[in-house]
Amino acid sequence: MALRPIDNALPTTPERPKKQAKLSIPIQTQKKPSDFGVNVEKKASPLPPPPPPADASVDYISSEKLKPFEDPESKIQGLVEGLESKDWVKVCESLNDVRRFSVHHSTVLLPILEKVMLILVKAMNNPRSALCKTSIMAASDIFNAFGEKLLDFTDSGAFDRLLLQLLLKASQDKKFVCEEADKSLKSMVNTIAPLPLLNKLSGYVNHGNLRVRAKAAVSISNSVSKMGVDEIKEFGLVKLLQMATGSLNDRLPEAREAARSIVFSVYKAFTENEDENPGEAWQSFCQSSLSPIQAQSIIKAVGSQ
Repeated sequence: MALRPIDNALPTTPERPKKQAKLSIPIQTQKKPSDFGVNVEKKASPLPPPPPPADASVDYISSEKLKPFEDPESKIQGLVEGLESKDWVKVCESLNDVRRFSVHHSTVLLPILEKVMLILVKAMNNPRSALCKTSIMAASDIFNAFGEKLLDFTDSGAFDRLLLQLLLKASQDKKFVCEEADKSLKSMVNTIAPLPLLNKLSGYVNHGNLRVRAKAAVSISNSVSKMGVDEIKEFGLVKLLQMATGSLNDRLPEAREAARSIVFSVYKAFTENEDENPGEAWQSFCQSSLSPIQAQSIIKAVGSQ
């Protein structure tokens, strides 16, 4: 029997490949010219142009400097379209046109005034301050031009909406908007008779916003100060005192001062023909016409004058 070669006795195990050592090759970084002693001047990248200031294209023109139109009849045709534009700069230009019509061509503006007032209220609600201020300036010119005619727009409530917006804007924190709204409210008081205006303002002395209450009280006080004795009595002594009592203890000094002014105007009207013991007659009148708390506040307010 032939013997098998010893090489075939056991299976051979293949050798594992040896791992090759990793070589770390240094990476050469490109040297800057300054590393070789070369002084290279760095070129500054150009800065972006500064943004244009907000409201840069809006001019606040005083009423005295507003110029008339050469052809107002043609200009009025596109006024409403300009006021309803989506371009706020165009709207501001149209608001200034409203002011020019109010100052120089009020009869041409009158037929569309109610619609213009409603758009005016919408512009006051715009968050852009330039648009808001220009619309308030337009309201002032409208008051000066039309006065009590604005109260005729009862169907749409244009005047009521305008009055509320002016009270709200006068209560804002933005000083230049607030100041412009105060001017507009004064124009309203100066151009509209006290009796119908007080009926409009009376609903705001109990408004939820204390600043609105204060601004309403100031407008009522300014309106009452224009009234004579007969007008005060016609409107109602008790009614005026009831309007003032809520503001006498208000949180804002502006409201309290306005309320005291109203009370003192009523006191002078009541005691004008009281020759003997006007103080006692006044105290008796308050106690018989008002609640005990209201009467006490009113009597105290007059005593502090």
